[in-house]
Amino acid sequence: MAGIELSAGTIDYQDTGGPGPVVLLLHGLLMDGSLWDAVLPDLTGRRCVVPTLPLGAHRHPVHAAADLSLPGVARLVAELIERLDLHDVTLVGNDTGGAIAQLIAADPDTAARVSRLALISCEAFDNLPPGLTGRTLALTAKLPPAAFRLFMQQMRLRPMRRLPLAFGWLTKRGDATTARWIRPVLDVPGIASDTVRVLRAAFADRDLLVRAAQALPTFDRSALVIWAAGDRVMPPAHGRRLAELLPQGHLVEVPDSATLIPLDQPSRLAALLRDFTAS
Repeated sequence: MAGIELSAGTIDYQDTGGPGPVVLLLHGLLMDGSLWDAVLPDLTGRRCVVPTLPLGAHRHPVHAAADLSLPGVARLVAELIERLDLHDVTLVGNDTGGAIAQLIAADPDTAARVSRLALISCEAFDNLPPGLTGRTLALTAKLPPAAFRLFMQQMRLRPMRRLPLAFGWLTKRGDATTARWIRPVLDVPGIASDTVRVLRAAFADRDLLVRAAQALPTFDRSALVIWAAGDRVMPPAHGRRLAELLPQGHLVEVPDSATLIPLDQPSRLAALLRDFTAS
């Protein structure tokens, strides 16, 4: 794990290196780069870059003036791409990482170095905040940071994490990973304050992804939409709509998975991404 100083602060990232096609993998709210741990071993021959963005499970508090809105985080990803001098990037996003990927693809300036786009069960259109999980986060984000941290203490308990209002509808098999994701909020000074800021900013503009969708037809490059067939947080109909909006969009539905396909079906997802980056 390396670190890079960007305008918002220090960002941790994993870089597998190598000369192969660059794949940049983005995670969602209250998650970190370990979302992709079970996928990476099957993406041999690719240079995979996996940042841990300041979305609630990061380990370095960001600067007080950092823009933690979704457009602000999208610009931070674009800054990372530029600083690492990445070109012909395959941009992959799951959960809120997919929303950030949409914002990057919808802006010609930030999309300049992106050659392929893969959206994996993510917020889209009017699904912001997404489902019961998102609405719960939006409500708890109204608390002061100390009270938010106190609320999150109960997520140390597996029965609480498995509730639909927590991670229960996001993953079928990834509870051990979700247990690690909540630790920075509870244990690292400053992260609870960052998390409250990012949640408030993320859900402040509920039409943000509606406007982004209107610009997606300008992304006339390879695009793959991968959706959990029975997703209860990100409506499968949104996957179909995204695939139709993208000029070169193609939809694949994955059975026996919740939203976090990298945790529930990592081998199947890796195979799809291998084929996509080889095309």
